[in-house]
Amino acid sequence: MTGSNRGNNDGPVEEFRRVTAAVMRAMAREPELTVSFTPDQAGVAGEEAHLPLPARDLPAEDVSVVRGEADALALRLRHHNAELHQTRVPSAPAARALYDAVEQARVESIGANRMAGVADNLSAAHEMRSREKGFARVTQRDQAPVSEAVAMLAREALTGMPPPPSARPMVDVWRPFIESKIGAALSDLSDSLDDQLAFQDVVRQMISDLGLVEEELATEPDSDDNSGNEQDDAEGESNGEGESDGEAQAMEGEGEDEQAGAESEEMDMPFEDGDGDMEQGAGDEDPEAPGQPWRPPEYGHNQGEQFVYGAFTTEHDEIVEAPELCDPDELSRLRQQLDQQLGHLQSVISRLANRLQRRLMAKQTRNWEFDLEEGLLDTARLTRVVTNPAHPLSFKMEEDTNFRDTVVTLLIDNSGSMRGRPISVAAMSADILARTLERCGVKVEILGFTTRAWKGGQARENWLAAGKPANPGRLNDLRHIIYKSADAPWRRARKNLGLMLREGLLKENIDGEALWWAHNRLLARSEQRRILMIISDGAPVDDSTLSVNAGNYLERHLRQIIEYIETYSPVELLAIGIGHDVTRYYRRAVTIVDAEQLGGTVMDQLAELFDEEDAAAPKGPRAGSRRAA
Repeated sequence: MTGSNRGNNDGPVEEFRRVTAAVMRAMAREPELTVSFTPDQAGVAGEEAHLPLPARDLPAEDVSVVRGEADALALRLRHHNAELHQTRVPSAPAARALYDAVEQARVESIGANRMAGVADNLSAAHEMRSREKGFARVTQRDQAPVSEAVAMLAREALTGMPPPPSARPMVDVWRPFIESKIGAALSDLSDSLDDQLAFQDVVRQMISDLGLVEEELATEPDSDDNSGNEQDDAEGESNGEGESDGEAQAMEGEGEDEQAGAESEEMDMPFEDGDGDMEQGAGDEDPEAPGQPWRPPEYGHNQGEQFVYGAFTTEHDEIVEAPELCDPDELSRLRQQLDQQLGHLQSVISRLANRLQRRLMAKQTRNWEFDLEEGLLDTARLTRVVTNPAHPLSFKMEEDTNFRDTVVTLLIDNSGSMRGRPISVAAMSADILARTLERCGVKVEILGFTTRAWKGGQARENWLAAGKPANPGRLNDLRHIIYKSADAPWRRARKNLGLMLREGLLKENIDGEALWWAHNRLLARSEQRRILMIISDGAPVDDSTLSVNAGNYLERHLRQIIEYIETYSPVELLAIGIGHDVTRYYRRAVTIVDAEQLGGTVMDQLAELFDEEDAAAPKGPRAGSRRAA
């Protein structure tokens, strides 16, 4: 990468990028690694690494943070065996999060112990992350996941370096509990620092000692007496928030402390959105009457003490049709741009789509009604007319099958971190999927979610004008986008999908409220089977909200919504994560590392859903045994 003459500061910035990319390739020992700088979060997808974009004046803090993120990614590429990691990773969300976090601490500690500059860079990156997550404001254990605290203490044990200043309040809250459970194991980590397999053994024992035990980690998984409680606890982890046995009671009563001043209408806000589509089918009729969609029990029913989520104001939220966000000419231009990109993947994704169509059509059994007065002429019964001319002609008509009585909603993350290839592939996959399922008689709805502004909008302005009251809840303006409604044919909505490529559309992502919105739209449908697929590349993030609430505020709400849908709702939920592990949130989920895999993964996951014989089985509080895809 070379510098340009566009401004006085371009030279130093480009030089910094070039040097950082070269150092990252050398440290990772990946000479072909592509390094790009974007406003998104750092990460690696395939052979491409993404680093945060530094400011033009290259402030020292930004420089250290970017270098720290680059060092962290490079060390993971060099010292981490992904295949070995995946073969032994726990499936319970809390256990998996801890397993991943401590492994990252291991690879970073190898570099920090060998190079003082790397240690300083990593410390700067951790300080920035801790600030963004609000760890400095943590006063109770339920305000931060145990995995974060264990990872910090593991780094301290492996490198001798204390946690960053912004993380110390969070670590101090968790330290007595963690050290009482796994203090000796933390000290033993350094003995296996360079041996990933041995290190994993220690970490898995730590998971067990912390009470995050699941079936495959139990010493006697077949023992009904000894493992029953542990398995119940592990199932609770999958359905809830990943709390450990030892902390469960302490955390149970603390979940509402941080939101003690929130009003009841704020708690109900996400489930009473003003979208007219969400109110369809919600009349006074008996919900159990024929033709009426099943409605889940009221949110929070018989669920005991609940984490309270709310919004400071919903006045500025919007649910819009895609054409309302840009003029027709621009929409046509964006669709043309999408078509050009489709040309490169058309053959690949189309083959997958045709394969899905063949699988679905093959599953249809043709059932007919006979002896009708209209329909298709039943030629097999013409002999009756010949033998008895007075006998009327017989007609037949094909019955609708359960297969066709299905609606699929595709909910796409429209956050800034999806910018570039991920959102392009998501739009292409949605386009192909809509066409494919439409040919099979399955209705498809395509939705997107983002916010109206970066770092808060009018909601934040209202909060500031009100004197910054404590615990305001969600502090940004939602933007939920309808690209294609379920009843709209693809040919009428095809232009809308190009909107995802529009510059400036992609901002923050508040997944919990978007998921609830899409779920309620599905509940209003009359189809017998309703499938909700969410595509995302990260955890919920909104800087404005997280800067004045607990660091896990949005994540806890997302887990709460997921648990409710997966446990009580007739809607079948599955998730696809792009470069981000979503299996720690969703029971049925798959993670891909490259956006190019998205088309095939979407098709395969849908095919698996249609292949399941027990798909329509009722859900209940113990439905957590369903396997992840």
